[in-house]
Amino acid sequence: MKLYLVLIVIALYSCNSSKEKKEIQSKVKLEKVITPPKLTIEQAFKLSQLPINCIQAEYPNKLNQVLGDASFLKEPKILHPAFYGCFDWHSAVHGHWSLVSLLKQFPEIKNADVIKKMLLDNISKENIEIEIKYFEDKENASFERTYGWAWLLKLVEELHTWDRPFAKQLEENLKPLTDLIVKKYVDFLPKLNYPIRVGEHPNTAFGLSFAWDYAKAVNNQTLLFSISKRSKEFYLKDENCPIAWEPSGFDFLSPCLEEAALMKRILKPEEFKLWLNAFLPQLKNKKYSLETGKVSDRTDGKLVHLDGVNFSRAWSLNTIAREMPEYNHLNNIANEHINYSLPNLVGDHYEGGHWLGSFAIYALNSVSID
Repeated sequence: MKLYLVLIVIALYSCNSSKEKKEIQSKVKLEKVITPPKLTIEQAFKLSQLPINCIQAEYPNKLNQVLGDASFLKEPKILHPAFYGCFDWHSAVHGHWSLVSLLKQFPEIKNADVIKKMLLDNISKENIEIEIKYFEDKENASFERTYGWAWLLKLVEELHTWDRPFAKQLEENLKPLTDLIVKKYVDFLPKLNYPIRVGEHPNTAFGLSFAWDYAKAVNNQTLLFSISKRSKEFYLKDENCPIAWEPSGFDFLSPCLEEAALMKRILKPEEFKLWLNAFLPQLKNKKYSLETGKVSDRTDGKLVHLDGVNFSRAWSLNTIAREMPEYNHLNNIANEHINYSLPNLVGDHYEGGHWLGSFAIYALNSVSID
């Protein structure tokens, strides 16, 4: 009988010891902090080479153009004298945003003069007038809706919040196109009956997030009202977003996280917390993890989209966690995603070179906002 009792005590001690060990291991894992990535001037110079090498490179080029007749067949630089490089129009736009962002953060960067000259050459009043004519053509009225529109407004926001004569000149040059894009948003949103929930360019939440940031920066109440109204109509009743289904093979955006990042902008803090707890309840779990998107072949222009999903996930997670201490653990996941893709960004045969630099910069900027 005594031997039996001893065995029970040993078993209970062993069980408790094992349980305590697991709790300690879990706590250690929970408290592990992923090193936050930081944008340095050396890194900024390297990243600046990506748009420098492409914003004035006319070919290869994907025009995404609707041809009304033979007269529409023109060289990219004739059709889009401001944004003809970097393979396609939207990449050219956010390539310009990249250079503005880097120069704004690091005015002493050693290629500052080169950057300024390229921006002034491309974003001239004359060039923007021609860009407007393209958008006004009835065959291409929906050109770059809403992804390219969003990046154009992000570029203008970056210039608007930079108190330098150089930036004000570029903002003024862009103003007619900016006004046209804003009008297109306000006209289009009431017609869009359902949001587009994909992981690529047409994603509605992404397009509205960047437009919201611009509207806040310039205090455009008409655009803010339009975005807020449609966002609530589209997303307020959403629950249990299937983030486990993400990413799809070519995603560079997370449908779930882009939506959450948009609603963080739109809703009041307490309202957002209630909404997020219904939409992505798992995010509140401090042990929550999200595997990075894995790229199997960085010479494939579509497969490399998954590096983009890592950067866009990071900026969305950082947006969600901002000023919400109970979600601080999401910053760790964001850091892990950036750190996975950032080292592979610059390469001789990197198929994402014309666009991924912008994603990396925006993700890195999101780390240091708080």
